[in-house]
Order: sequence, then structure tokens, then C-alpha cells
Amino acid sequence: MIKIYHNPRCKKSREGLAILENSGKEFEIIKYLNDIPSTNDLKDILEKLNIPPIELVRTQEKIWKEHYKGKGMSDAEIIDAMQKHPKLIERPIVIHDQKAAVGRPPEHIKTIL
Repeated sequence: MIKIYHNPRCKKSREGLAILENSGKEFEIIKYLNDIPSTNDLKDILEKLNIPPIELVRTQEKIWKEHYKGKGMSDAEIIDAMQKHPKLIERPIVIHDQKAAVGRPPEHIKTIL
């Protein structure tokens, strides 16, 4: 099953959702600001993306700048910050089997469908 970690207020996330809708494939929408991914979920996403945690962080968010920027955090601490503050998680993220893509730009989603 395809999953999209989606924020309806985000234009790129809505564009990513439209790509999935137009694909004709079944998918599950996870509104991650309400249904917050667990630490294990985040680790699984990062493994599928094959990126370090800092690359999944929205470093321009106010929360990051005020509480975390420049602190030399470990990967575990960064994952913990994303779990506590899901607004920090880059979006949209699409998972398909053992592959994942961050929809920035949204066309990246097509590479795993």
C-alpha cells in the first residue's frame, strides 16, 4: 500500500497528493501533524529514503531556529525533535513498498510509483 505523509495546508503536499490521485493507485493519507509518526516510523522512513535525519528537517521552521539550530545534535536527537515537533518534518513523504520519496519537487513522487 502506498502512503503519503500529508499536510493539507502545504501547497507542495497538496500537489503530491494530486499526483497520487491521478495515478489511479490506492493509497493511504497520513495527516502527520495529527497522527504523529513514532520514532520507529521516522527511522523506517529515513532508511527508505537513505538520508540522514537532518535532511528530513525543515530547518527554516521557527521551532528549529529557536530550539535546535547550531546545537550539534546526534541523529537520535534530531529524530526525537521531529517526533516531538512534527511540523519540522519535510513534506510530503510518499512510501511505496521499500521505497520512499520526498515530494520536493512533487515530481519526485513519480519515481517510486
